Amino acid sequence: MIPAYNEAQRLVSTLATIEHFLASKSYPTELIIANDGSTDATSTLAHGFRSERVNVRALDLLHRGKAATVRDGVLAARGRYVLFTDADLSTPIDFGDRLLDALEAGADVAIGSREGAQARRIGEPAYRHLMGRIFNAVVRVVAVPDIEDTQCGFKAFRREPAREIFRRTRLHVRRQVRGPMVTAFDVEVLSIARSLNYSIAEIPVRWTHVSGSKVNPLVDSARMFRDVFYVRINAVRGRYD
Repeated sequence: MIPAYNEAQRLVSTLATIEHFLASKSYPTELIIANDGSTDATSTLAHGFRSERVNVRALDLLHRGKAATVRDGVLAARGRYVLFTDADLSTPIDFGDRLLDALEAGADVAIGSREGAQARRIGEPAYRHLMGRIFNAVVRVVAVPDIEDTQCGFKAFRREPAREIFRRTRLHVRRQVRGPMVTAFDVEVLSIARSLNYSIAEIPVRWTHVSGSKVNPLVDSARMFRDVFYVRINAVRGRYD
């Protein structure tokens, strides 16, 4: 599943790459494009993409940001496993096999990690790496103590855990927004998974910084830190039960 907001410039190439990956599998697959109320040609391109080997579905959603888009896309998935990835394919889709292997081995959730000896970060600006490490340090103290990298946009779930987790999410899933909005919804997802005693496998991946990021370092960082504390408050108050 791909959440997409104004991704017309790279969407066709991304869909072709993912379609080729899925078509190589011996089991039925689906490719869901969750369009987050884009104002460019994203919807037209998503609906126009065709495959003879993969079931392709395009969802046109109100613009509510990535948290709501991922939630709706995951809950719409019909397969045994559901994986979501960013439209820029900063983590190559081939690494999906590693996440699926972890699910086959018994994990309920498998997440891509840009930390650890076997992980690789390519072309990341130093300031972004520093911000990320500070953020994840706060996350480990406040919300999810044993995950090194909560924010890599490459995650996979067994179907039933995915439904149980995402139907409980509360942050940024209701109101419409303006422009791109980066949030800490991943922290909420993993915190809920932990509260439900689902097992989480952290899988090292290769990640490449792609130009054209929609991240606003100041505004989005402030929102993300605030989100982490909201997750903690919601958990303590039993709002995810």
